[in-house]
Amino acid sequence: MSTAAEALRGVEAYVFDVFGTTVDWYANIMRELEKSAPGVNADWDAFAKEWRKGYFRHARSVSDSGEGNTNMDVVHREILDAMLKSPQWNYLASVWDDKARQELVLAWHRSDGWPDVNKGLYALKKKKIIVALSNGNMRFLVDLAKHADLPWDAVLSVDLFGTCKPNPKVYAGALHYLELPGEKCAMVAAHLWDLEAAAKHGMKTVYVPRPTDDLNVREKVKSKAEGGTVDLVVDSFETLAELV
Repeated sequence: MSTAAEALRGVEAYVFDVFGTTVDWYANIMRELEKSAPGVNADWDAFAKEWRKGYFRHARSVSDSGEGNTNMDVVHREILDAMLKSPQWNYLASVWDDKARQELVLAWHRSDGWPDVNKGLYALKKKKIIVALSNGNMRFLVDLAKHADLPWDAVLSVDLFGTCKPNPKVYAGALHYLELPGEKCAMVAAHLWDLEAAAKHGMKTVYVPRPTDDLNVREKVKSKAEGGTVDLVVDSFETLAELV
C-alpha cells in the first residue's frame, strides 16, 4: 500500500469544502461583474477579491463570537451594499439598482466546478460517501450543486449548526449527521485553516491547492509524510479518487 493510500485507510466519508475547493468562485464572479456593467471601467479583480474577503471576515466573526447571520446570500448583499457606499466604490452605486444588486448576489450560485471536479467526484462517489460541508446556506448549495453537477450524497450547510466554519460545532455536527467517528472521515479543502479545525475532531485531512485561495501558504503545505501537518496533499479530485 502506498503512503498516500495508507493515509486514507479506513475513511468511509469524504467531506468537501465548496467555495474555492470545489468551485471557481473567482472566474464566475468576474464574469458576472463585467456582464452586469457593460462599458464601465472598474478594477473588477479588486472588487471581486474585496467582496470575497468581506465574507471571510464575517464568517470568522460569527465563528469566533457565536453571533451574526449565517445566510451567505444575506451577508453577500450586506457586504455589496457597504462596498458601494465606500469612497473606493461609490461611483458604482448608480450602476446597479436593487434588482441588479440582488441578481449579482444570486450570481454566486452559478459558480462552475474546477476542471477536475466532476470526474473526480463521480469516481469517488462510486466508492465512498461524498458530502459538502460549507458556510453557504442550504438553498445556495443546492442551486450550486445543480448548476455545477456536483453529485453530493448529502449537503451540510451551516444553516444546520447556527455558526460558521471554523467553529467546532460545524465539524462535530457533520460527524453527528454522518454517524461516523472522526478517523473514518476526511475533510477535503483548499484552506489550511479548514483542515486544521477538522483535524481537532480526529478527521483525516486532504489539501487540494487551488489558484484562488490560500495564496500566502499554499506552496508551503506538506503532508505528514513530508514533514507537514496534513495527511495528504493532492493536485486534483481525480487524483484523490484514484488513491481511494
